[in-house]
Amino acid sequence: MIAATELTKRYGAREALRAVSFSAEPGERLAVIGPNGAGKTTLLSILGGLLAPTSGTVSTDVREVGWVPQQTAVYGKLSVAENLRLFARLEGVGDVEAAVRRALDDTGLAERADDELSSLSGGNRQRVNIAIGLLADPPVLLLDEPSSALDPRHRQRVWELLDRKAASGTTIIFATHDLAEAARHADRLLVLAEGELLFSGTPEELETAVGPAKDFEAAFVQYLEERGH
Repeated sequence: MIAATELTKRYGAREALRAVSFSAEPGERLAVIGPNGAGKTTLLSILGGLLAPTSGTVSTDVREVGWVPQQTAVYGKLSVAENLRLFARLEGVGDVEAAVRRALDDTGLAERADDELSSLSGGNRQRVNIAIGLLADPPVLLLDEPSSALDPRHRQRVWELLDRKAASGTTIIFATHDLAEAARHADRLLVLAEGELLFSGTPEELETAVGPAKDFEAAFVQYLEERGH
């Protein structure tokens, strides 16, 4: 389990996060949604140890958290396997080759192991990005916009992978602007606005909270408007 308690992040007078608390269980898929500037990436960055909170605590050691940023951070002139070996060594993984084989198998990239990164499609590069996050076999995986800019086929492949990891016990926490994706793949939602946690519950509970709405996106917008956002 990962738990955050009263996480606050200030930049001068501006509060990017305001006393956010939540927990997520093993195997749970948790979507972090909200308008631009809500604090989604700030929250994930704190959970992953990339940012220090101004106050508050995170229960899980950062070494037990995998991080998949929105922009792929890979080397185009290296092969898929070479990229994974490099990042495995940077992370201090004990058995590098075993970690690389596991990550390739998890992401279905074993047949592309020797391909140069620059030759891969955007969807396959994103799978490499996720493979890097999985190298240490973390119990918690954080993803910032995991399927942004992917076509439907690659989006489906990415989510088949993430759903498998969740089914095997990995906690999946992802930030997304794609509300349909959140409603389809999340067991629970965190709704942030201006750094404040407004809602924690299932997609169905959010829709129930606002009453009849055309679809989930309309329910989400109505929920924000009713709370002054």
